[in-house]
Amino acid sequence: MDLINNNYFVGDVQLTDVANEFDTPVYVYDANKIVSQYKRLKNAFKPLDIKIKYACKALNNTAILKLLLNEGSGLDTVSINEVKLGLRAGFKPDEIIFTPNCVSINEIKEAVELGVHINIDNISILEQFGALYGNTVPCCIRINPHIMAGGNSKISTGHIDSKFGISIYQLRHVSRINQTYNMLINGLHMHTGSDILDTNVFLQGAEILFDAAKDFKDLQFIDFGSGFKVAYKENDVTTDIEELGKLLGDRFINFCNDYGRKLELWFEPGKFLVSESGYFLVKANVIKQTTATVFVGVDSGLNHLIRPMLYDSYHEIINISNPSGKQRIYTVVGNICETDTFGWDRKLNEVHEGDVLCFKNAGAYGITMASNYNARQKPAEVLIYNKKAHLIRKREKLEDLYANEVEVEL
Repeated sequence: MDLINNNYFVGDVQLTDVANEFDTPVYVYDANKIVSQYKRLKNAFKPLDIKIKYACKALNNTAILKLLLNEGSGLDTVSINEVKLGLRAGFKPDEIIFTPNCVSINEIKEAVELGVHINIDNISILEQFGALYGNTVPCCIRINPHIMAGGNSKISTGHIDSKFGISIYQLRHVSRINQTYNMLINGLHMHTGSDILDTNVFLQGAEILFDAAKDFKDLQFIDFGSGFKVAYKENDVTTDIEELGKLLGDRFINFCNDYGRKLELWFEPGKFLVSESGYFLVKANVIKQTTATVFVGVDSGLNHLIRPMLYDSYHEIINISNPSGKQRIYTVVGNICETDTFGWDRKLNEVHEGDVLCFKNAGAYGITMASNYNARQKPAEVLIYNKKAHLIRKREKLEDLYANEVEVEL
């Protein structure tokens, strides 16, 4: 986002023009930022040709999927419907990895029929998979390394109390299942959480996977998931991707030499690719001053952006209608009948009713976690691509809220 002549632009498109054309609330994504983040990650690991599998749970609009497909990305999916969305967008089955948790074997079987990579994260499903397919269908195993990492306990997935992955202490059991059913295990996977700052966490996890790999002779790839932290505020500390690329890349090459052949190195970034590309535009409905606080009440709420309430996440908020106004302290809240505070005591250029506010870092886990709470419709989505604003999802209408209801005579 650039401030030019007292107006905020994404590329060559003025954000207030987007709000005027498509109304608010509206999600806006910068295609150039997504592509630059993808290339940055690829370049960080040169000369290795890493395989990037975009974690589409972060943002699964077909236009975004096609944008990353055109750059050469694969896809990381966690539900059978995400698999189908990826296939619909044009991804080939062998470009998609399916890593669900707590699903039935029937969903796994459906994914096998679709031809995608299967990643198994519990002993029960692994045993059922082995009994069904033996060595006729390969699978990957998600390992829980028992590493506590991530910016919030709700997004830490590799610790001992996590529901994700097969414990490293259960590998002997995995070996028995593997031998019993003569399985074809072609990959090992790890994902310890989101917002990881310390590259040593990845290196620690790498050593665990490299040690485990000695017992699996048919590996084709090792998948380190993701969790790279992006900047949420000015001068924010982030994951040093270039340092990670150098240290982990060198260590991976040495591992492959010890293993006896070259394997593929995979990552599954979601937030890293799309978070900073996203801007959520809302309108100030009311300025409400109480005895203690000046509230800006906007035309959205936790039904559209739940992350601040769910994860205590920080999103920088800017008044794009009055960039040069005098700064005042506001608490920005939503219009939902819950406590849905987007930001306490924020310093904003003076806000008037009708002004458009912009939430930054809104590209990941915004629209994909949105709901119809309070019978509110979900917002539109717009992609800034080739210097133009393209509508990529229509705003919901009232009739969309009851389209699937079945009338009953009462």
